[in-house]
Amino acid sequence: MCAGIGVHSARSATLRLKPAPAEFGIAFVRTDLDASAEPILATARSVTDTMLGTTIGNVRGDTVATIEHLMAAFRGVGLDNVLVEIDGPEVPIMDGSATVFCELIEAVGLREQSALRRSIRITSRIDVEMGEKSACLLPNDADGLSLKACIDFPSEAIGVQTAEYCLETGVFSDDLGFARTFGFSRDVEMLRARGLARGGSLDNAIVIDGDRVMNPDGLRCSDEFVRHKLLDAIGDLALAGAPIIGRYEAYQPGHALNQTLVRKLLETPSAWCWDQVSSADIAVPATQDREISLGA
Repeated sequence: MCAGIGVHSARSATLRLKPAPAEFGIAFVRTDLDASAEPILATARSVTDTMLGTTIGNVRGDTVATIEHLMAAFRGVGLDNVLVEIDGPEVPIMDGSATVFCELIEAVGLREQSALRRSIRITSRIDVEMGEKSACLLPNDADGLSLKACIDFPSEAIGVQTAEYCLETGVFSDDLGFARTFGFSRDVEMLRARGLARGGSLDNAIVIDGDRVMNPDGLRCSDEFVRHKLLDAIGDLALAGAPIIGRYEAYQPGHALNQTLVRKLLETPSAWCWDQVSSADIAVPATQDREISLGA
């Protein structure tokens, strides 16, 4: 079984995805800890840190870091119920995107479950701000999640980028899943001194030096930066605990902003309602009976 390293911890970890019953949701369990380790629910209430990634934990203090790309892959392929076993403190960064997760899940396949999928339908606008950053959730006429994000960086390698996307199962990997995380070379020393970015490299992130992209192969598309921000948003919004039917709009989004938005959503029950697919629609997807092993 292969293992990948965490972008911040530089520690190796192997993932195993196990089928879960209908309405189980998504949870992580640290198999490298003692036998009494309990699952960590992938919900906003479990978030313990949002510094350059999303970390979740349980009351015992077990944590799993950098879950956002894997969570985005789950939403992107339509996987609702899964237990993630991980033998380390951080989800492997792989190539810095969600593509590998999507491809491995799709290679094994999904199966439907005999239950209906419940979604969170936004009925009233919800706004949050953090300094110059802002994000909101709005009602959406379509039965799905649409997203729009704008970023503005002084580096000419990024500049101002805006992108919109409608999340649809089956095309996420091609449209957004490939977009890699990014950072600036000037910050590396400071981040590593704080215990971050110790596993980061040109193999798993876009690195910018001034106005130049340092990766020898360049970008995968001209707006890869803002596409990755949308990818992160999908992963962070998945911590609402159910798919969201609505529209997400953000300026200079990040994990802290996204989690503040999700928490406000859950704390404002008047702004949303449960929406359940009818019996004529598809049932809740789940992994096949055999486990899925992931690694680099």
